[in-house]
Amino acid sequence: MFKKYLLCLFLLIGCASADKLATYKEFGEKEGITKVVDDLFVYLLQDERTKEAFSRLNLEKTKHGLSNFICVTLEGPCKYEGQSMRRAHKGQDITQAQFYAMVENMQKAMNQNNIPQRAQNKLLGKLAAMHKDIIGI
Repeated sequence: MFKKYLLCLFLLIGCASADKLATYKEFGEKEGITKVVDDLFVYLLQDERTKEAFSRLNLEKTKHGLSNFICVTLEGPCKYEGQSMRRAHKGQDITQAQFYAMVENMQKAMNQNNIPQRAQNKLLGKLAAMHKDIIGI
């Protein structure tokens, strides 16, 4: 009886671990996330609402950091060593309109890369929770 219980427990832990990585895998793992971020920056640099703010950044460093941040946010096996959202955006006076423009461009990049809607919603939900750490600080 105990062996069956232990086996069930291990199976449940394994399933929970697989579920934990489901969204990360739907994004195509690290390679897919990197592609979404690359496409995102193409859109951001073309968008009148965001291009000025993003053109001042070290793009390679920013894209690398954002890819790792998204990977960690999706519970992938990455390591994010950048600043907190609050610290990274402090003094930039990002407006609500710029924030929403970034979200729109993120959606375009995810759609371009065929990310399932459920996975998109999961990421956007997690990023939306950071709104207060980005807008107007």
